[in-house]
Formats: sequence, structure tokens, C-alpha cells
Amino acid sequence: MSVWDFTRSPASVRLMVDFGAERALAEAQLLAGAGLSVAQLDDPNVKVTAAQELRVASNLLRLLRHPAGLGLQVGLRYHFSAYGLWGYGLIASATAGDALALALRFLPLTYAFTAITYHHDGDLGVLTFGEPELADEMKRFVVERDMAAAAVLLHEIGGDAFALTRFSLKSDRGALESALAAEIRRALGVAPAYSARSNSLAFEQALLSRPLPQANPITVSMCEQMCQRLIEERRLRLGTAAMIRHYMSAVPGIVPSTLDDMARLMNTSPRTLKRRLQDEGTTFRALLAGARGAMASELLTDTDLPLSEIAERLGFSDLSSFSQAFKRWQGMAPSVFRSRAAANGSGDADRRGESKR
Repeated sequence: MSVWDFTRSPASVRLMVDFGAERALAEAQLLAGAGLSVAQLDDPNVKVTAAQELRVASNLLRLLRHPAGLGLQVGLRYHFSAYGLWGYGLIASATAGDALALALRFLPLTYAFTAITYHHDGDLGVLTFGEPELADEMKRFVVERDMAAAAVLLHEIGGDAFALTRFSLKSDRGALESALAAEIRRALGVAPAYSARSNSLAFEQALLSRPLPQANPITVSMCEQMCQRLIEERRLRLGTAAMIRHYMSAVPGIVPSTLDDMARLMNTSPRTLKRRLQDEGTTFRALLAGARGAMASELLTDTDLPLSEIAERLGFSDLSSFSQAFKRWQGMAPSVFRSRAAANGSGDADRRGESKR
């Protein structure tokens, strides 16, 4: 199962349909093939599948003739109120750091199609958006949309004091109109940088410790409890292993490296968690190895972080232990993997340049 393949509120589809309607597109055209009616978009009891939302996004792209920057434009429409309990929990958090931790913990309650992770790079906090396995046009749209939506949330949570220092996209600029580029820059507070090594946005890490203007401990506690209940309902449908894979990819900092840590995060006991995984034919150790391997490959490919820092971030006691584990996963040393990834990336860039000439 893909990290994005979860049911969601119809609010996201409603935002896309409204965006299209403002550009003279008929609601029926936008919903074609999705199996959704206009009335369902305003029903809080309706659940939309990821495939249904992607179908509406595909219709929007096709009907508007795939304009550059469409995902960014749509993403700027996603304010905290569109996310229900999850969004109100962020606004009511004590600090921006608390809000970020809550956001990533309950990410399946959003509309994200990207695997979102957080790390720090010197004095900067960095959110990275892993690309889903979708067709190129759709992949670009959902990456742009998720990143712009995250930027909007960060500004709404942090208030006027919050500012992005970087907004980087792996895709090229395309035929983005100057007027639209200026509009996007004003909304984000920074001009998007294209053809980057990773899809990421960065901000001063010190901003995470600042108290939030609308902090309310009672509200955030209530929202957290209700979000936990919704996550538990989803776990019963998807399985414990699927939920653990999400937590391992999304929780800020290092991967939770012990069964006790993961049980605490999931608000259950280690014994119960171990039993549930046994019932699904897997173990925490196997899931941890898979998560570490995937994250290590991503960090080696998309960042310039020293190997020692990658090892620490993944919960290894030293570089030697990390190197030995990585050789088991990939059959080569991490330094060799990074060199080959860089060479392949350079070759891809050269081929893209030749295709444009």
C-alpha cells in the first residue's frame, strides 16, 4: 500500500472543484469518472478515496491544459480550516514545534500524496516531500500542491513572524507566466527554486520554539484525542504494520528505534503492539530495517549530509554500524551508493538538457 492511499474528507475535492469553477469549468466535468456527486462534496460523513481525489485532479489538469504552476496555485487554497480537527489542533498548539510534531504524527488525516519528513540542517528546519509513484504530470501537481499547502499552514500557525527561507522543487520551471510567478512569490514569501536536488522548504529552526498566538491546551488535547481515535479506526482497516510504516517515515527527528518508543507513540503497550505485528506476519525489527533502508537511500541521494549525521539520524550508534547495515540492504557501501546516485542524476540532467535543445 502506498503511503498516500488512505481515505480522506471531501473538502480537498471541493477546493479543486471550486478552483476549476472559477475558471469556467463545469462541476460535472471535474467530477467525471470519480464516482462523486456535487452534494457529496459538502457532506462531512462522506469519505473520499485517494483514487477519487486523483481522478478529479487529473480532470482539472486536463481541462486546464496542464499549465505550469497549477499545483502551487491550488495548494495556496488549503487553509487550516480545510483539515477539520487536525487543522484546529495545529493552531491551538503551544509552539510551532508542537504543531509540527502533531501534524506529522497524524498526517494520514490530511490530503497529502507525498511522504513528508522533517530534519534540521544547521540553523534551519527542513520539510522534505518525497515524490509518489504517479505519472509525471500528476506527480508534479501533487508535490507542488502539498508543498504550497504546507507553506500556507506554516504561515497561519506561526503568524507574521514566520518566514520561509527556501522553497525548492526538483522539477523545472516550465512555461510559468511572469505574473503567476510573482503571485506565487508574494504568497510564499520566497521565489521557488527549480531543478533542485529535493522537494523541500526551509525556515529558521528557532521559530519552532516560539509560543503560538492562539495556543489553547484544552482545545489541542481534545483535538489530539479525537485524531488518535480516527487513526485507531484507520489502523483497524489498514493494519498495524501500515500505520507503523507511516510513523517511521513521518515522525520528526530520528526513526523511533525501539518497540517501546513506537508503542508510546501509538498510545499502546509494547506487548499489544508486538502481538498485533505477529498476527500480521511481521516484526518491529523488520519494519525498522525497511524504514531505515528507504530513508538512508533518500538522504544519500537528495542531501549532502555527512555519513555520520545520516547514521545518527537513523538511530545508529556509530558510522560503522550504519555502513554494515547499508551494505546488507544495498550490497554496497553508502559512499559508493551516493557516488553512483550523483552520477545517475547528472546523466539524467544532461539528457533533459539535450531534449530541450
